[in-house]
Amino acid sequence: MSQQAATGYGVIAILLWSTIVGLLRSVSENFGPVGGAALVYTLGAIILLLTMGWPKITLFPKRYLFWGTLLFVSYELCLILSLGFANNRQQAIELGMVNYLWPSFTIALSVIFAGKRFSLALIIGLILAFCGLIWVLSGDQSISAVNLWSNIQSNPVSYFLAFIGAVIWAFYSNVTKKISGGHNGMVLFFILTAMVLWVLTGLQSNIDMSFSLANISLLILAALATGAANALWTLAVIKGNVTLLATLSYFTPVISTAFSAYLLSTMLTLSFWQGVIMVTLGSIICWLATRR
Repeated sequence: MSQQAATGYGVIAILLWSTIVGLLRSVSENFGPVGGAALVYTLGAIILLLTMGWPKITLFPKRYLFWGTLLFVSYELCLILSLGFANNRQQAIELGMVNYLWPSFTIALSVIFAGKRFSLALIIGLILAFCGLIWVLSGDQSISAVNLWSNIQSNPVSYFLAFIGAVIWAFYSNVTKKISGGHNGMVLFFILTAMVLWVLTGLQSNIDMSFSLANISLLILAALATGAANALWTLAVIKGNVTLLATLSYFTPVISTAFSAYLLSTMLTLSFWQGVIMVTLGSIICWLATRR
């Protein structure tokens, strides 16, 4: 497969990723934060098995098996649990924005791994992305440390998981290309993620799932989007242009926010959209600083 084709798959993955926040939140409301995620990743694993087949694990480099599994499963758990345990739909979209710091982090880590120094433009881009996030989290209130901390304190675990998830995915995107040996372990990763989620589901004392045609339809859409996006992205970062993909992914917050607001019937404020644009611009500046 050529680099151009792999990069094209990455673009499709980015578009699918834009739907995930809204879909996962909807599924968590219908089937529970953990149980819903377990269903999504179980269906996603089945879809990947049917389309990609069982992976030849014995051919995978041992480092890729260990680090790829650890980073992927950890990221998915952080994202799923942060969205599922959000206090409301508005907060779920905010947490999605925290997660979308990963493009900037991906570029920053690629510079570090290349043994380069941070340029002034890269630093400005990172600062702008963080300022945009602060703008989003401040809501309609005045921007201050007190208001920001008060918002985070309303659900500190979810905000922490979303932020850590962004860091983990940046590592996954950079490390996978270096240690995968050209192999794609997405089927294995999905199966292991589903298994961990079912274990967590079994530990819950109260499991409430609402099965209806509409809910099952959303569940299938979430599984298709999640499975296809992750499989295509892993293929893209192995054989595609990671820097270009990271650049294009900078527009994901805008698309994702618009889709999530529509699907979750949530009215977002002007300040929220301003923060989204700041995060996006900050990420683009990061890329411009490292495009050579």
